[in-house]
Amino acid sequence: MPPVVLALRRLRRLPDPRLTGLGAGLFACGAMLVLGCLDGLLLDGSPLVYGLLFLPVSALTALWVREADLVTAPVSVPIAFAVGVVPIAGGVGGVGGRTMAVVTALAVHAGWLYGGTLVAGLITCVRKVREMGRRQRAAAAATRVARRRTMP
Repeated sequence: MPPVVLALRRLRRLPDPRLTGLGAGLFACGAMLVLGCLDGLLLDGSPLVYGLLFLPVSALTALWVREADLVTAPVSVPIAFAVGVVPIAGGVGGVGGRTMAVVTALAVHAGWLYGGTLVAGLITCVRKVREMGRRQRAAAAATRVARRRTMP
């Protein structure tokens, strides 16, 4: 088989978890906290790397949340960004200094925050539209079957 076909078959075997809204939020927060800590340790808190890693986490969160909880993905990814930015924000002077460093980091890196939220929002919108189409087709099919049963 051609390598492209084999690669596509492997992609179909990727995990397809369906997380609840809380599970998706915990996944995003945990992933961003781990990535933030690794970024702080290995790359001295590079905001570019952190922002680039935030985009796939946002996409995965939006892809893995259940259809019933789609609205939670665009809400939980900005929270996850804020949780993960704590290790790379820096700051000195106790709790007040660290809090100001986190707020400053959130303000300075708002582009990444908006980008990841937009990614999650677009993916959930597409998933919702597809779900609505499936429901509409199923309802139309059920109506056709019911009409056929009532006709002599």
